[in-house]
Amino acid sequence: MLRSDLAAVLGIAALVHPGYPEREAVFAERIALFGAGCLCLEAAGGALAGYVLSHPWQADAAPALDTLLRRLPVSAPAYYLHDLALLPAARGQGAAGEAVALLAAQARGAACREMALVAVNGSAAFWGRQGFAVRAVPALAPKLASYDAAARFMVRLL
Repeated sequence: MLRSDLAAVLGIAALVHPGYPEREAVFAERIALFGAGCLCLEAAGGALAGYVLSHPWQADAAPALDTLLRRLPVSAPAYYLHDLALLPAARGQGAAGEAVALLAAQARGAACREMALVAVNGSAAFWGRQGFAVRAVPALAPKLASYDAAARFMVRLL
């Protein structure tokens, strides 16, 4: 993902995650902090059909929605999937599973022990099929509530 992709990425985010808006600055900061974890899926013709934002992070932690990180932790035992969004036409073709496999390889390369995410929009079953399981972390309850009542913190061991 490049900064020049942000208009298209924000358009996808607005369509796929309308209840979880984030400022352009959040996306731009993730690219600046860990560009290797910010990827785009191109559809035929070169238009963007999806994206993923991810980065090394602390264990049993999740950044609050629409929050700038300022910096990544020096020691990062977890690899955080901030967002994976696909337009409806791109779903069901294996792209999300391929993205998760690629990110797992990046996480291992960064010496992370696990991957983590906040499942929203009823996506916990999808993430379960990708090897993630719900982890109860009471300290995360206020952050999870900032997403929605059904948000779940999930972890996949590497």
